[in-house]
Amino acid sequence: MQVRFTTHALRKFAILRRHGFSVAKRQVVQAVEKPDRMDYSRLPLLIAQVGFDKRRVLRIVYKVEGDTKVVITFYPGKRSQYEKEN
Repeated sequence: MQVRFTTHALRKFAILRRHGFSVAKRQVVQAVEKPDRMDYSRLPLLIAQVGFDKRRVLRIVYKVEGDTKVVITFYPGKRSQYEKEN
């Protein structure tokens, strides 16, 4: 399956870098392809999540269009907030 980025998602790299959170495009693609966790609470949008460092996770919001995963946005989150046991 292909991974495509919206214009907003492409701009998000620079926005986060300005705030001291640097993430590579390949990290986002890997997270979408092999997430640690998936959040289906916003269907039809999907949220893939992977560990980023000791304190944070990386969350990627995307949708599936045919054989393409379209990354809409991504953001860091606190592990303490997103890794709670259900």
